[in-house]
Amino acid sequence: MDILSIILQILLALMFLIAGFGKISGSKMHVENFNKLKLPQWFRVITGLVELVGAISLIIGFWEQSWVAAGALLIGVVAIGGILAHIRAKDSFKQTFPILLLGILAFLLLYINYSDLSNFPGFK
Repeated sequence: MDILSIILQILLALMFLIAGFGKISGSKMHVENFNKLKLPQWFRVITGLVELVGAISLIIGFWEQSWVAAGALLIGVVAIGGILAHIRAKDSFKQTFPILLLGILAFLLLYINYSDLSNFPGFK
């Protein structure tokens, strides 16, 4: 396992565990952000669940390598959605940058572990 992959895996898992739990629990910041983005609150909960699945996939990846690529792909797709939501809301680059950076890191992690994706259960 590559050290860069492990660092990205830990970083993204932590970030998306925190973000996912915050969205599901209805933290003030996430509720206000989804209102500002003109997205329904039920979508905040769904987004939080998907983020948690992605983070948990990265954690499972410490034992089953193919889960790293799957989790990184899921988090990358969520990041694309977040970027598009910020663009639609005409947010500044400063407001969009955090999810853009996390998306880039997720796709970098996917790139590093792409060959393992074919071993993901049910992928064949």
